[in-house]
Amino acid sequence: MSSIEQTLRRHIRQSLPGAAEIPLADEQSLIDSGILDSIGVLSLVTWLEKEFEIFVEDHEVIPENIDGIGALVRFVEAKRAELGLGR
Repeated sequence: MSSIEQTLRRHIRQSLPGAAEIPLADEQSLIDSGILDSIGVLSLVTWLEKEFEIFVEDHEVIPENIDGIGALVRFVEAKRAELGLGR
């Protein structure tokens, strides 16, 4: 498990209601599971930017990028790679 994944899992479990009670598979939908709602998305994006030193464009806030641990890890890694930052 990468440090990005560990950090994401810890944050999601601690800050999103309901996340601590269920196991989170890599490709499990956070939206369909009721863990992530519209307010949660805004909070998560703000946290991602601060925690991983990235900027999330409005058009990037789509399920393919944020709806699951695996999607989030891939998205953060890609954004950091664009900036020349390590994992």
